[in-house]
Amino acid sequence: MAMTVIVTRALPDRFRGFLASCMCEVAPGVFTSPHMNERVRGQVWSVLDEWFGHVDEGSVVMTWPSKREPGGLGLRTLGVPPREVVEYDGMVLVRRAPRESEET
Repeated sequence: MAMTVIVTRALPDRFRGFLASCMCEVAPGVFTSPHMNERVRGQVWSVLDEWFGHVDEGSVVMTWPSKREPGGLGLRTLGVPPREVVEYDGMVLVRRAPRESEET
């Protein structure tokens, strides 16, 4: 088990209340948990994902150490633009998908 960090932006108060019930809010919208295991992390993400389907804006980013992901960093996002961790030429980068208006 290792440090899990969730950062939220422009979300309804219930997100903050839920996250504060299971993590420590170290700054506005920034939540940490030094000992969150994979099962609990998955349950927390399931709740956030379900609730996020009912909001029009905002974002959520979750990171945690992961031996299975590039650079040892697991990453999940909700909101625009989505991001992913990629390994490129020996470096670990965070890539964001272009917005539809940027593709044309």
